[in-house]
Amino acid sequence: MTAPLSSTPPARPADTSDQRALVLAGGGAAGNAWQLGLVAGLSDAGVDLTAAELVVGTSAGSTVAAQITSGTRPAELYAAVLAEGPPPRAGAPRPGAARALHRPGADYLAWSDGIIASASDPADMRRRMGAAAVARDAPDGSGGARWRDVVAARLPSPHWPDQRVLITAVDALTGEPVVLDRDSGLDLVDAVAASTSNGYLIGGRRYLNGGYRRSENADLAAGYGRVLVLSPFGGRTRMPPAWRMDLAAQVEDLRAGGSRVETVFPAAGAGDVFDANAADPATRPQAARGGYEQGRALAGTLAGFWG
Repeated sequence: MTAPLSSTPPARPADTSDQRALVLAGGGAAGNAWQLGLVAGLSDAGVDLTAAELVVGTSAGSTVAAQITSGTRPAELYAAVLAEGPPPRAGAPRPGAARALHRPGADYLAWSDGIIASASDPADMRRRMGAAAVARDAPDGSGGARWRDVVAARLPSPHWPDQRVLITAVDALTGEPVVLDRDSGLDLVDAVAASTSNGYLIGGRRYLNGGYRRSENADLAAGYGRVLVLSPFGGRTRMPPAWRMDLAAQVEDLRAGGSRVETVFPAAGAGDVFDANAADPATRPQAARGGYEQGRALAGTLAGFWG
């Protein structure tokens, strides 16, 4: 088995106090679509989030990070969501889906909630989650190979962008948080696949969804002058408040460190992207349209903040 990827976040540039960070959180299929719609709506209204000096992506947000930094215009990414074909009929397997890694939403939430409730602290939770994910995965890792194909098909480019992008994951064996960038020795597809999975195999080691590092992972933007957080979950978390994994705790710490922070949560037009239905591709068009209209409505407010 290969050595684990480093648990130490990549070094931050010397002075980022006048730079902008965009934090893209998890939220399943609906959360991905809402964020793409929001970025496109803001872009069409003159606010370009893709120009951020730092982009942090977690789970579904890691896919968004790779998509919006690929050089593809936000309007094209938004249009692609709206052009997606209808989802498979109920009960039919989705082509390329890695069933061993991705259970239906309600089943997965119940399974993971039980593990969270049994843990004593975040490190214990990550170790338990890793052990449980490894135990339920296919021994030959074939589910991971299929998942890589799914992820690769979603990305406009398999290459890391020029700008600084951080993607989060968790080592399933040790429970250690992992932060990936272009210098991690992994290609972009593997990084996004690790952040969006629950047992993705890389070089003999398995990695978990980046949301188990911390909700939103906005703490990785520490030191940046302006931080904008897009949270499909509306800042909510399934973790105990005492663990301080929630967005409110991260925003408090960022502001204490001198960052200006704004958060954006889905408006009613995007639908409920927090519950188990967020994993259903059928939620994507509504989520994207809601995000787009919300972006256009917020442009005037965010223009002064973002610059």
